[in-house]
Amino acid sequence: MKFVICVCLLLGGYRLAAQSVRLIPWPVSIDVSEEKFELRRGNIYCSEEVLLSEAEFLKKKLEETGLPGRIEKRLNQRCNIVLQLDEQCGTEEGYRLRMTPDRLAVSGKTPVAIFYGIQTLLQLLENGERLKGGIAGPCCQIEDYPRYRWRGFMLDESRHFFGKEKVEQLLDLMAYYKLNKFHWHLTDEPGWRIEIEKYPRLTSVGGKGNWSNPQDTVARFYTREEIKEIVAYAAERHIEIVPEVDMPGHATAANKAYPQYSGGGTPTHPDFTFHPGKEDVYTFLGEVLKEVAGLFPASYIHIGGDEVAFGSKAWQDDPEILQLMEREKLKNSKEVEGYFMHRMGDTVKELGKKVVGWDELLDAHPDTASTIIFWWRHDHPEVLRASLQKGFATVLCPRRPLYFDFLQQKADKWGRVWDGFCPLEDVYAFPEKQEEEWNLPAYSRNFILGIQANLWTERIHNEKRLDYMTFPRLCALAEAAWTLEERKDYGHFLNRLEDAYRLLDRYGIYYFDSRNPAAHPEPEGCRRQEREMPLDFRD
Repeated sequence: MKFVICVCLLLGGYRLAAQSVRLIPWPVSIDVSEEKFELRRGNIYCSEEVLLSEAEFLKKKLEETGLPGRIEKRLNQRCNIVLQLDEQCGTEEGYRLRMTPDRLAVSGKTPVAIFYGIQTLLQLLENGERLKGGIAGPCCQIEDYPRYRWRGFMLDESRHFFGKEKVEQLLDLMAYYKLNKFHWHLTDEPGWRIEIEKYPRLTSVGGKGNWSNPQDTVARFYTREEIKEIVAYAAERHIEIVPEVDMPGHATAANKAYPQYSGGGTPTHPDFTFHPGKEDVYTFLGEVLKEVAGLFPASYIHIGGDEVAFGSKAWQDDPEILQLMEREKLKNSKEVEGYFMHRMGDTVKELGKKVVGWDELLDAHPDTASTIIFWWRHDHPEVLRASLQKGFATVLCPRRPLYFDFLQQKADKWGRVWDGFCPLEDVYAFPEKQEEEWNLPAYSRNFILGIQANLWTERIHNEKRLDYMTFPRLCALAEAAWTLEERKDYGHFLNRLEDAYRLLDRYGIYYFDSRNPAAHPEPEGCRRQEREMPLDFRD
């Protein structure tokens, strides 16, 4: 009988939390009291100087909601918000939030933990009751930490370019939902989007064109100063930007600018590869990566390594590549590719970074300790098993359900499909829904670093369409990446999504409305002027 009473009390507390407190992602534990707080000013005290940037961030956000405030140098009765480092808080990103009628306190082991507590506080205020000159809401105590260390989102800007303002808006919303890795795909076939001082033609020539209009005469790219500003903006939000310079395939834009480095391609993918048999290519790419490493302080550089076979047929009768194969005793184009990736991987490591690559990089047998594998080929679970069994830190980003260029409902027409699509509920249910199919040994799960969604932009040419394909799936991704499996509840999530829709409306974001898809019809996608790309295709 006592057990039944306890269960009822626990369920009652959970329902009270669910009804009165609405957060995305949902925390590890939350205890809601019947007391309420009223916040009319934000007088912030931080226990350590290292937390001043978090205090400034919070002060600015409170002012945006109409709550004036200041940062206090000493803890006193005026301080109604306290930020405090606490070694007892556990994980590096875990935080505690204590709310009483008189004071809101965020504690954590590190500044990033405090920052995530602030995001929770901001959501509670955003969703709170508006008062004249203030905000009210239920008092609660929250203990929280993330499920995964890598909680990522990738934006492809080679195929279509969106610009600094849009990227910063995405970073704002990533931070709000506690995502911490922004993978920036800046080079590929259609365009090169990052300024490299030593090779100006990469942007002046390679920056022209996009997927829908390869003949566009305007060079679109990020200057070095813009990149520094965006990197700083992300750092304030504790988001690491992981740049990608794709190689040896997907190199068409670079080869358009510097044709002497081309390894050829096919009529469908012209000048698709860098030339692995020319020493100048390694010098060129080494200098490029050196500048990239200087612009991005993140611990990683992504060097691609995928789909090289789309263009490597040209290697088979190239005299310099045949000489390379004879000299290095390489049997075929795949081994040539491996030779290239080893050399470029060594360059990345010499720059003090870890190598990140798509899952084809496994074929090159890279160093386990210094390499992160992105498993993307959902139809090849054996590749995931191999990555984990060999001990590679692995990020899960399979096409289904984490490619956000895929359709999210059957009625849509302009995204990709692969025996189905990627609806909101499948994103939310990841990875539990697929785990049985993968047949992973229990020990190997320890090498899963986290999860990431990827937004490829062949059919995404403007902000309206970008918004529609990203939101609210980004919210589902955030909860899948942060919230413990046993705390996830899709019905509960849909209820909390109501607040996300209000926030997105305030941001002017044209999202897919899961409540009523007809409310936001699918924006038309773009067609390529030269050729069509099938929506449902196989590698």
